[in-house]
Amino acid sequence: MAKHQFQTEIGQLLKLMTHSLYSNKEIFIRELVSNASDAIDKFNYLSLTNESFKEENWSGKIFIKLDKEDNSLTISDNGIGMNEADLMDHLGTIAKSGTKAFMENLTGDAKKDSNLIGQFGVGFYSVFMVADHVDVISKKAGEEQAYMFSTDGTGEYEIKPVTKEEHGTIIYIKLKDDEKEFLDKRKTEGVVKKYSNHIAYPIVLNYAAEETEGEGDEKVTKTVNKSEQINAATALWTLSKSDLKEEDYVEFYKTLAHGDDAPLAHLHNRVEGANEFTTLFYIPKKAPMDMYRSDYEAGVKLYVKRVFITDDSKELLPVYLRFVKGIIDSEDLPLNVSRELLQENRILANIKQNSTKKILQTIKKFNSEEMEIFTSQYNRMIKEGIYTDMVNRDLLLDIVRYKSSSQEGLVSFEEYISRADSEKKEIYYIVGENEKILRNSPLLEAYKKANIEVLIMDDKEVDELVAPMIGEYGEWSLSDITAIDAPDAKSKEEQEEISKEFKPLTDKIKAVLGDEIKEVKISTRLTTSPSCVLKDTSDPMASMVALFKQMGQSIPEIKLVLEINPEHEIIKKLDGLSDESLFADIAWILLDSAKLSEGLEPKDKGEFVSRITSLATKAL
Repeated sequence: MAKHQFQTEIGQLLKLMTHSLYSNKEIFIRELVSNASDAIDKFNYLSLTNESFKEENWSGKIFIKLDKEDNSLTISDNGIGMNEADLMDHLGTIAKSGTKAFMENLTGDAKKDSNLIGQFGVGFYSVFMVADHVDVISKKAGEEQAYMFSTDGTGEYEIKPVTKEEHGTIIYIKLKDDEKEFLDKRKTEGVVKKYSNHIAYPIVLNYAAEETEGEGDEKVTKTVNKSEQINAATALWTLSKSDLKEEDYVEFYKTLAHGDDAPLAHLHNRVEGANEFTTLFYIPKKAPMDMYRSDYEAGVKLYVKRVFITDDSKELLPVYLRFVKGIIDSEDLPLNVSRELLQENRILANIKQNSTKKILQTIKKFNSEEMEIFTSQYNRMIKEGIYTDMVNRDLLLDIVRYKSSSQEGLVSFEEYISRADSEKKEIYYIVGENEKILRNSPLLEAYKKANIEVLIMDDKEVDELVAPMIGEYGEWSLSDITAIDAPDAKSKEEQEEISKEFKPLTDKIKAVLGDEIKEVKISTRLTTSPSCVLKDTSDPMASMVALFKQMGQSIPEIKLVLEINPEHEIIKKLDGLSDESLFADIAWILLDSAKLSEGLEPKDKGEFVSRITSLATKAL
């Protein structure tokens, strides 16, 4: 018998399961039944696609045995089983970084944390909320030797060879003394019906019951062993929508998503014709914890004629819909379709196209409350879709939401247009990293004065890439206010005249600031601030920023343009100032304060503070 130490994170997880997560102990049944169903799925697929694994009269089943005398609960299946290496990989070490990710996302709230268990593939360990000791006896299909994995949930586990006739897995759970409620038939049956009623395979409950025979003095009570199937064992997505209630969809989702929250929405469709398939998709209320990880878990399972094919293909839906959970069941794909073929298969491409459109149409129809929940979780994903999915671009543009200079909350392009000038047909926006800074930016002054709404795009990393490529929404053009003249700006001739009048001043400021800026210009956009800074859109490197970001390369420095407000009292007085030292201080303050207004850092913070202090002293 070989003894092994649990990997560090597993040891921490077991300690957590044993001592902290008490809020929802019954989920261990859900998790172990779900694992058993997955194991049967895998053997079912193998038996249908590989002659050497075909078995007469085999049908997948899950058994739950309650033993009050032994104070134990046993869950077994006749699925694919595990060998020694599988037991070590799946139970003794981290699989797919799930355990580490789980630990990183713990909140300290026992109920919330127990909901994370299945999402990170650490469901097996939930058994230690109720177990004193666990034995996992398993034999892998096609192999002769069976093995037993044993642990009491502390720092060690043991693996040894054992005898087992059939492939599959048996999980023997020695319950803690205060967890006897799980040996009650009604309790365990209720948990199975709650979480696993639509697991596609029969779940058979074995239990002891007392029966009375005879009457009067001849009445005899004896204990008999009983077996009964306790779940519907029908794949929910194969049922007619008219036969299903909302709670049926919700309970199936909880099994699929390994949680207790209801989904935001579901869509259940059957398509007939050249390609026949059924889909059942769910949009979760909360984004998956791994949504922004490159190794995110795919949320959609692929079946062919009710036979499970895969649950880790990222080809079933566009990447930007990776938050969607659900089922695709095709009538036309071959059972032995390979992962390589999944990427190229025309049938699957058609299913993907149809499913994507249906999902986006469902989202578009959300009411205001549903849309608020959705955008709080997935607005960034929709922007990702705008950038990558030209086929569904119009639908995505209807769904995406942005903050506005005119109101709180998020607005759609449609809402913006309903309030805007229908003659100009322009949608104005500004991009940056901080909402508060953007709302107070000097660049907005002219728009506020003219009562023109501007979209506040404060997810700079994404918006800087996506906004320029949107270009148009219907007949309306998107305009970056940093790259155009302000509304009600003076004519070109008037601007040229003012620039000519103030050229000695702008040249003098440029001489003081040197290479710190590209040029100094008279502003058409400022009304109350003395100065502002913006990127020079005529610089060819400015248009390359998005490309450099996309390629993960360092972004070249783009020189700023300093604009000054000729109507501001500071600029008027600066124009006639003869004190060269004071002139230089004010020139630098104009630049540094403008930078701060846009969330940028002054070149030298110490010098900036020193200049402000000096000016304040002179003023007093």
